[in-house]
Amino acid sequence: MKYLCLAYEAEETFTSLPHSDWEKLREETLSYIAALQSSGHLLQTHALQSARTASTLTTRTGKLMVTDGPFAETKEQLGGFFLIEANDMDEAIQIAAKWPGARFGKIEVRAVEEALREEGRY
Repeated sequence: MKYLCLAYEAEETFTSLPHSDWEKLREETLSYIAALQSSGHLLQTHALQSARTASTLTTRTGKLMVTDGPFAETKEQLGGFFLIEANDMDEAIQIAAKWPGARFGKIEVRAVEEALREEGRY
């Protein structure tokens, strides 16, 4: 089963890291990505650019409204994601818990719906 792991983090946590600490975290993350690829668990991963570069849109009654920046005014923003294959939620949580950035933020783990349900969205 596929699980999307969403990494939420406070940008200032990472921008305030000394460069040497950032290099260590980056290498640790790249090593974990390689291990997940080797084990067949990792399907895709990407970091996202700063939430300050985001645009949030809504459409209501045919009208498009666009706002600069993220939707939520929170300390932590979506910083990236990794899509994994796991046997069940417990295994997905164990995989996500080892993501190095989890020490600095939060990882949300959600099962992927392979198709849009006929009986209703949720």
